[in-house]
Amino acid sequence: MKLRVLGCGGGIGGGTHTTSMLLDSDILIDGGTGVGSLTLDELTKIDHVFVTHAHLDHVAFIPFLVDTVGSLRDKPLTVYAIAPTLEILQQHLFNWHIWPDFTKIPSDQSPYMRYETISLGDVVEIAGRKIKPLPANHVVPAVGYQLDSGHASLVFTGDTTTNDVLWAEVNKIENLKYVVIESAFCEEKKEIAIRSGHLCPSLLATELEKLERHAEIFITHLKQGEEEMTMHQIEMRSQVWRPRALKKSQLFEF
Repeated sequence: MKLRVLGCGGGIGGGTHTTSMLLDSDILIDGGTGVGSLTLDELTKIDHVFVTHAHLDHVAFIPFLVDTVGSLRDKPLTVYAIAPTLEILQQHLFNWHIWPDFTKIPSDQSPYMRYETISLGDVVEIAGRKIKPLPANHVVPAVGYQLDSGHASLVFTGDTTTNDVLWAEVNKIENLKYVVIESAFCEEKKEIAIRSGHLCPSLLATELEKLERHAEIFITHLKQGEEEMTMHQIEMRSQVWRPRALKKSQLFEF
């Protein structure tokens, strides 16, 4: 497996893009603004999109993706998510008011896009690659994902705050190699982090203490203008894990 980071910022501007990662050439993990950096050929090759949750910074470019490549493909793009997330997308995004319902265009029988409901405990296998939703704790229904090549696994937590059930699942992963976890706020904004279902450096440190396996730790969703300060605060509290900031265009092979 090769996972390329298209976007991992807590906002946009100055070359920063929101959450999206390309697995090999055909699978997106979230569809934030980072999708816009792909070429038309790269966009056309995407067959599957796995969504962690329905917030705009994770789904904003799925409508543009479908609109751009729908007529260039011979099969629908499949969007995978838990049932509550798909319901939000159907009601509030692909609803003919915000954007057309591409599950009915050009026809019900031959749409540009289709939904696939997944649940915690499911494992979706695509050409030997296993993708498993993991529990997340956010202000809307949400999941993270385990990406398992068979040789090694990468865990992406998605947006989450403190979450004991996540670590119970992660600690079962014998081939764990990487953990990509958020810290959306600096320590000075801890109360905002708590109210909005995110992590900050002290909450993150408490979460990492629950990890019982060795893994390389990468921090995503850092707010613009606060990246260096937040990473310094994380490093001071989580030195044993030697966490690093996730970077746009970073490539993981596992």
